[in-house]
Amino acid sequence: MFEQLVKINCYSKSRILKQVAAQLLEKLYGLEINCGELDRSVLFAHHGRGSTIIAAKICSNVVIFQNVTIGSNLRYNKQDGEWENVGTPIIDENVIIADGAKILGPILIGKNSVIAAGAIVTRDIPPDSIAYGVNQFRPKDPKYDLIFNPKMINPEKFIEANHELVLKFNQFNVLEHP
Repeated sequence: MFEQLVKINCYSKSRILKQVAAQLLEKLYGLEINCGELDRSVLFAHHGRGSTIIAAKICSNVVIFQNVTIGSNLRYNKQDGEWENVGTPIIDENVIIADGAKILGPILIGKNSVIAAGAIVTRDIPPDSIAYGVNQFRPKDPKYDLIFNPKMINPEKFIEANHELVLKFNQFNVLEHP
């Protein structure tokens, strides 16, 4: 149902259908999407819960996690009586946008980049980068995919790893607090 609502909201020719789909996306998932161009291959992990996506263009194979904000960062110059910094981001292909990231303003996010969880980005990010913190970035190691890969890990491995971690934690607490 989620994917159908996104398709109707983003690609339908009917203004009424788009409006209904947008309302359902917001009500059911807390997701607002308003893009000039959104490639059909864009994925929303966890149904993009809590996200606001307002972009000039989002290219192919982008993955957007929950609580992400993509939008404007305008300011009004009272002295000149003009709006400045007008526009919304363009996200190039194969970008991963992690939980809680904020991408704001008329900026370009280069292809194959990762926007880390909680990052705030108001400046262009070059291709093949990892953006983190506030407007910080570094080159991405080409040997690794971060956060997402189409060959996602088996959930059983997560359960096993977490079980091992809990055992380690419990052992540590016994030693620290006999």
